Amino acid sequence: MSLLGLDIGTTGCKAIVFNEGGQVLSCAYREYSLSHPRPGWVEISPHLIWDKVSEILREVNSKVRRDPVKAVSISCQGEAVLPISENGEELYNFIITFDSRTQPQCDWWRQNMGAKKIFSITGMPLHPMYSINKIMWLKENEHEIFQKTWKFLCVEDYIIYRLSSETATDYSLAARTMAFDVVKREWSNKILEKAGIERRLLPSVYPSGTAVGKVTEEVAKETGFNNRVIAATGGHDQPCGALGAGIVSPGMAMNATGTSDVICPAFPKPILNEDMLKFNYCCYPHTCEDYYCSIAFNLTGGLLLRWYRDTLCYEEREKAMKTGQDPYEIILSEMSDEPQDLFILPHFVGAGTPYLDPNSRGVILGLTLETKKPHLARAVIDSINYEMNVNIDRMEEAGIEIKELRAIGGGAKSKKWLQMKADVFDKPVVSLKVSEAASLGTAILAGKASGIFKSTQEAVDRLIKIEKVYEPDASEHNQYQEKYQRYLKIYDLLREFNREISIKSGTIVKG
Repeated sequence: MSLLGLDIGTTGCKAIVFNEGGQVLSCAYREYSLSHPRPGWVEISPHLIWDKVSEILREVNSKVRRDPVKAVSISCQGEAVLPISENGEELYNFIITFDSRTQPQCDWWRQNMGAKKIFSITGMPLHPMYSINKIMWLKENEHEIFQKTWKFLCVEDYIIYRLSSETATDYSLAARTMAFDVVKREWSNKILEKAGIERRLLPSVYPSGTAVGKVTEEVAKETGFNNRVIAATGGHDQPCGALGAGIVSPGMAMNATGTSDVICPAFPKPILNEDMLKFNYCCYPHTCEDYYCSIAFNLTGGLLLRWYRDTLCYEEREKAMKTGQDPYEIILSEMSDEPQDLFILPHFVGAGTPYLDPNSRGVILGLTLETKKPHLARAVIDSINYEMNVNIDRMEEAGIEIKELRAIGGGAKSKKWLQMKADVFDKPVVSLKVSEAASLGTAILAGKASGIFKSTQEAVDRLIKIEKVYEPDASEHNQYQEKYQRYLKIYDLLREFNREISIKSGTIVKG
């Protein structure tokens, strides 16, 4: 029997079927578009998501008839939420994570409960993105819809409901609502009472990898499942990716370099101290039993390298087309061999953690007439690494131990980049043989729910294989340290300047 990991992102969905040994049997992907009904509003139609999910399920199931799927689990974006009626009617679109309409609700929480109290219960640094703010907005601005609502569902919950008619979510995704008690691992009565939201409006909560129902006969016909497939709880996309990278013990962290650059460590007990809050690090249940995790992120990770490629690398792109090479590999192979006194603040779409400053801007410092493209290319990669090293330092300052990082995502394909990460971080960076960590992590949860794996630890031991360990070079690290200390000064030096630019341009984000 095979296992299906369904990964539902902000702009696309992917289904991958694995056998019990972790080999990919079939995969499919579809994109979908977001809607912007008003400036700053970002939504997506639940019907559009389900249509695309149905398509990829039919496609992958058609290829595994000899090894049919036994269980399906879902990883997804966090925070997005949808109201449905008791007869299953979708009453509104999903309001997406970075929709900006909920700043007033965030301000209300700050004034009426305070960021410190909220963090001590929910493990979430106060921010407009969380689902509870979106639910409160609907209550205040769409009263008729709110009155008709039977359940508020996040993306995982909605897909489970469509598959099985059950309303269920997992601990990790429930935490992203900012209405979940991460210590007690249950919906927080204090938060819900303060928000004026009844508990009955939210789904039941289970550990990741719990069987909550079976795919209905009607949906089985629609999607190509040929038996009573188990529908299982999955998780938030980052801890699912961490699970698929084998991050199931203290001192380990995932480093996913795609559009954003993300670090997700695992630890055995909740860490809810003042430093975690000060540095904007969340703390919530991992998809691995009895563990917690956090997230550090640079919003402009691989996005900065893409900007450099598209803006300044016409020759490299032409060469790639003629030779069949990856343009990124050409850029990395031609960059300077040594770190430069040239720095880029990679805040091209604002700053992620530890600053969480939407008004910060991208900056290039140290340009001279001798600056050439190989110098800039080196500065791009070094600066992305410096930004994540800031996060590693701050996480360790807050009490999170990080001894080893496991690399996934597009950035993990470059051996050169992985060695540079190891040298900057002064920690081993590990590449893995698995190419689809988030989907594999989700499939592991499906395997746990169906009894194929007794635990996530057993599955990791069986399925996750190391390809190579990149050990830090002490001399290279020492060379980086001088540059890194200069880099640390840049954000503070330019913070007020960037804020003034945001005010002048009318893009200032308050809060």
